[in-house]
Amino acid sequence: MAKLDQLKKHLKQGNVYRRSDLEQWTTSVDRHLAALVKDGTLEKMSQGVYYFPKQSAFGNTPPEEETLVRSFLKDDRFLVTSPNVYNSLGVGTTQLYNQSTVYNHKRHGEFKLGNRKFDFQLKHHFPDKLTKEFLMVDLVNNLDKLAEDREEVLKNVSNKVALMDHTKLKHSVNLYGSNRAKKIFEPLLR
Repeated sequence: MAKLDQLKKHLKQGNVYRRSDLEQWTTSVDRHLAALVKDGTLEKMSQGVYYFPKQSAFGNTPPEEETLVRSFLKDDRFLVTSPNVYNSLGVGTTQLYNQSTVYNHKRHGEFKLGNRKFDFQLKHHFPDKLTKEFLMVDLVNNLDKLAEDREEVLKNVSNKVALMDHTKLKHSVNLYGSNRAKKIFEPLLR
């Protein structure tokens, strides 16, 4: 029991831990993890990933998305987005989606981490942060996956492109656009 208490002293609320992170503080990782999950100290998010929840007036708070993904990937090179963000572009997208997309260099596929679904996509190139130019290109790249009227959205994209910085948008299209997206943007950026 004393060793479990020693392990607890190293844990910080709000942090996400991989099983391998805890090996430095205990020689009985699996037994201690089982005990910490059983007593509610840690929550299991997925295979080998655990969260030490922060307490609020409303109960346990979920981990921050970035913290969870960083721990899952064991990498800082990723970009978290969602089709919901397209709604901010003003091109007629209104649907809400219950999944985040993670562009990264390591994992591919759908994973459930805690109560959240993530679509991990391997990409060679993606920006460090979301920009409206990247989002416009990403929207056109993923148009077939959206529950929207494609023709109406493309018409609105065409109107919106006329108001955007063409230099920045061309740069994003060249770096991040699929072949189909490049064909769609080419006449719009002349």
